Amino acid sequence: MGDYLIVGVHTDEEITKHKGPPVFNQEERYRMVKAIKWVDEVVEGAPYVTTLDTLNKFDCDYCVHGDDITMTADGTDTYHLVKSARRYKECKRTQGVSTTNLVGRMLLLSKEHMQRGDQEYVVDRRSSTDMSSDSMARSPWTGVSQFLPTTQKLLEFSNCEGPKKTDKIVYVAGAFDLFHIGHLDFLERCRQLGSYLIVGLHTDPVVNRYKGSNFPIMNIHERTLSALAYRCVDEVVIGAPYSVTAEMMNHFNVHVVCHGQTDVMPDIDGQDPYAIPKRENKFVVIDSGNSLTTEMLVQRILSRRLDYEERNSKKEAKEMAAYEAFIKSKENEELAD
Repeated sequence: MGDYLIVGVHTDEEITKHKGPPVFNQEERYRMVKAIKWVDEVVEGAPYVTTLDTLNKFDCDYCVHGDDITMTADGTDTYHLVKSARRYKECKRTQGVSTTNLVGRMLLLSKEHMQRGDQEYVVDRRSSTDMSSDSMARSPWTGVSQFLPTTQKLLEFSNCEGPKKTDKIVYVAGAFDLFHIGHLDFLERCRQLGSYLIVGLHTDPVVNRYKGSNFPIMNIHERTLSALAYRCVDEVVIGAPYSVTAEMMNHFNVHVVCHGQTDVMPDIDGQDPYAIPKRENKFVVIDSGNSLTTEMLVQRILSRRLDYEERNSKKEAKEMAAYEAFIKSKENEELAD
């Protein structure tokens, strides 16, 4: 759509006022958005309602948003000003990727989102009642979880060039669930040990074995795109083996294998999953300098369960009202014709 991408990130205060409490604080969100591979510049503290003054200040031709609706606390379209000035464009949002849906999975402690056994690559559809305390809310934007993994989508996120013969390849494996600032700090430090970073993502059943409860919150397809979105990640192995084998290291020409400071559970045969890279003196423990974990992130949500249930309920109710108004206007147009 353009040559230079500027992303405006709202403050915690603005998000709380118009949408509900954010999962990540503003400093975490500023840092994470800056690290996304397509982002050229970040505007910190961007206004919730995009104005023409904002576009002009940063020399933007137009504003882009997904095809889902975003409204202020009083139900006003946050993009009505730029739409009226014809400086607004819309892109198709990725189906099934929704903060509200992920929050719902955490609150319900459900496992239905996982890709397991014969269902590993099956795409399901779940209603908004699974994500909200309001059983009547069925928003067509927030209320549907239908992630569609395709080869085209993966290509859009991938580094299509592949490693050069001269690259020093670093390999790291894990869940990387609910990708957060702790993951980012860790992966950026891993990347500093070489010139090409490969991230191995464990399957949902494997992650559930060593994480327990209803982890992973995001299934493997969702986790794949989350990891690939970051500039420091060059390639992802989808469904990587839990134990790092000599065959895999040779196949990818791995020079260094990294792991964080978290405990490592033995493989199902009782063996150390990093025994081979350790034996070859290719194993390095990385201190990310960040103590945030996925479990801590989930606790942020669970500790404010009622706040997030209310957030989801209100958000879907506003969207449903807007959707019904849209349908009614279309019906009236048809009758007029």
